[in-house]
Amino acid sequence: MEQSFTYEARGHMLVIHLPKELDHHNCRNLKYETDLLLSENYISKIVFDFSQTEFMDSSGIGVLLNRYKQMTANGGKVALCGVNRQIGRVLSIGGIGKLIDSYETKEAAIAG
Repeated sequence: MEQSFTYEARGHMLVIHLPKELDHHNCRNLKYETDLLLSENYISKIVFDFSQTEFMDSSGIGVLLNRYKQMTANGGKVALCGVNRQIGRVLSIGGIGKLIDSYETKEAAIAG
């Protein structure tokens, strides 16, 4: 089954609701779709919503790092929310925890 992403635009903020599994197949789509969204809109903050995500591999780390570098280079921010223990482990192994703030809820991530 193809896992898809949903996007929620709030002013200059983009909330990306991630699917149950984040792997190299759908990370290609995520990268492509967010490239388009970022080129067409002025986005100063991206919130990655992991509340539905149960699995992520290293390609997910790659996308997050890529977006983090892209956003911070332009003075923007990236935040995460709804990260479970398993995903949290992958993120900390990938060094993401030190770079990107993580929040319990989407509302906190948006406000943070």
